[in-house]
Amino acid sequence: MTSSTPAQGKEPLTGKARQRRRTRAAILAATQRLLAADATPSISEIADEADVSRRTVYQHFPSLDQLLLDATIGALSESTVDEAFAAVDDVGSVEERVAAMVRALCDMNSETLSLGRSMLKLTVDNPPREEGPPRRGYRRVGWIEQALAPLRPALDDASYERLVSGLAMVVGWEALIVLEDVRGLGPRERTETSLWAARALIEATLDDPDVSGSSS
Repeated sequence: MTSSTPAQGKEPLTGKARQRRRTRAAILAATQRLLAADATPSISEIADEADVSRRTVYQHFPSLDQLLLDATIGALSESTVDEAFAAVDDVGSVEERVAAMVRALCDMNSETLSLGRSMLKLTVDNPPREEGPPRRGYRRVGWIEQALAPLRPALDDASYERLVSGLAMVVGWEALIVLEDVRGLGPRERTETSLWAARALIEATLDDPDVSGSSS
């Protein structure tokens, strides 16, 4: 398969999508700075710090609680995941890069899982509009894309986007909540299951006879 058409319903990460990521990142960074100053900022204060309008903040975060939670989770996890990537950057293996990301996120389970539960409730209570950016997950998607970077040239756009989406289902606190609540697994078993699922998705993608490089 040589088509370079992205998976159906997935906006190509160009132009508007990239700008949305940059704006969301700026809002989260501004919130983290204000929180680090021992403040509980308002939407107006966050908008001023990020140099955006209140309307723009609400386009990305429907409530202040969700924004504060997202910023807190980011502050707890970003350096940990970045360090995990730095430790395997010279390896170049996609499997090892993804495994490092999974382990880093799972290792923070005790700090972030309760926050993740709160985030999930807020997101369910404020469902996304029919059109517009996703309500959460930009940070995780960025990490997944970073982990898959060595593999990207070998995949057409549709296969790549499907793999990113598949990994988003098995990586992160939603998956850990399912494994804890539905399967009753402990921390070690949750990590091993997430690692197994991530490897299986990568292997299935590479073994798909219809998958080919975007430059084919």
